[in-house]
Amino acid sequence: MVDDRTRQFPRENHDLVAQLCHRRLGIGADGLILLDNHSSEDFEMIYFNADGHLGTFCGNGGRCVVAFAKQLGLIQSHTQFIAADGLHSALIQDKQVSLKMNPVAGWKFSEDFVFMDTGSPHHVTFVEDVSKVDVAREGAAIAHNDHYGATGTNVNFVSMRNDNHIDVRTFERGVEAETLSCGTGVTASAIAAFLANKSSQTQILVHTRGGLLKVDFKAHKESFSDIVLQGPTKWVFSGTIEL
Repeated sequence: MVDDRTRQFPRENHDLVAQLCHRRLGIGADGLILLDNHSSEDFEMIYFNADGHLGTFCGNGGRCVVAFAKQLGLIQSHTQFIAADGLHSALIQDKQVSLKMNPVAGWKFSEDFVFMDTGSPHHVTFVEDVSKVDVAREGAAIAHNDHYGATGTNVNFVSMRNDNHIDVRTFERGVEAETLSCGTGVTASAIAAFLANKSSQTQILVHTRGGLLKVDFKAHKESFSDIVLQGPTKWVFSGTIEL
């Protein structure tokens, strides 16, 4: 998270972003987020993948940038901000951030998977036990296959605990590896469970390797609305680096 309201960060230097995200030669991260001023909203979120290039929306990054904005004194408990996929609102209470996601309309449903865009594209496939999946190998094979072309997709492996509990592991394009938790992937997985008739619930708890999240939504015939991604945030450390 970088406070770039003074526009000092070299945004076009993709190699620098990748170096900062490098887990051995840099700070180490799955992505980099700039917090910038915005003319009409509280702030703007600009997200870069770990490969150094601009990404689409990052759900957990969106929750964390809200906590960062509060840490900076920009907001109190409510906020509206701009991200790559448009306007988002959020509520922060006791380090729990509830982030409103954009509506989902249009998806591809097949016997083997569900595909949808929840701010980022997500392929969701259901398995018996996510702990036994080779996410790095199987995820990469799907993310960049001929079907998804050069842009690729994120890939989620989901298993059901019960009607409103799921486990999710995600391979993220741009990171090119499994990440501990993906907010847009968690959102897509919860909605996919409902679409696939594996869950009858519109409030689903999602267990990831990074922690527990909750997804609420309203289901309509051809869309999903009022989608809220909720979970905790934690301030880990702060520092400075010479660029």
